[in-house]
Amino acid sequence: MAGAAVLEDGSMLSRLDRTLYSLEQKVAIFSGIMTLMLMVLAVVSVTGRLVFNQPLPGYVDWISQALPFIAFLGLSYTQRDGGHIRMDIVVGQLRGRALWFAEFLTSLVTLFIIIVLIVGAWSHFGRSFDWAAPLFSRDSTIDLNLPIWPTKILVPLMFSILALRSIIQIVGYGRAFFLGLDSPVAVPLIQSVAEQAAAEAALVVEEKGN
Repeated sequence: MAGAAVLEDGSMLSRLDRTLYSLEQKVAIFSGIMTLMLMVLAVVSVTGRLVFNQPLPGYVDWISQALPFIAFLGLSYTQRDGGHIRMDIVVGQLRGRALWFAEFLTSLVTLFIIIVLIVGAWSHFGRSFDWAAPLFSRDSTIDLNLPIWPTKILVPLMFSILALRSIIQIVGYGRAFFLGLDSPVAVPLIQSVAEQAAAEAALVVEEKGN
């Protein structure tokens, strides 16, 4: 899909959007840090195997613990900026209220799916967590016996943030549909390649000016 822009103003919806976006940015940065740490672990493991004939102990365990952080922490951040891959063959041809109604429906379906995933992921976490067990865990990794519940609780938490983002976008698209807005706030507005290039050029000029 093409790039997307999110407009802002002084409305309550826009303030909620910016507040949640601040949290999403912090979570996405942490995801990047986890990705960097995973790369460092890979270098240490490979170097240990080649030089000392001793790879990093429990390397597979650490990977299995880190991957959910990489996979799920950036979901809501990407959703806010319209970065997820989707089919624009039909929706891309719509304009005005027809476009906002289509986006409203797809966001509503997305929210329903997310809620189902939250319920399932929370149940999965519940089967792993136990207050009476060592490290509160009923299951652990194979080599190092690391508790798995911290990564399992991450999934419903991240889906909950994504659900909040979907609710904001549902309100934004619904508001645009009922009010007949041309440029609603708090929702990703799809840009053409030319518009995206112009926005990037303007950003470069602004940065040079500062």
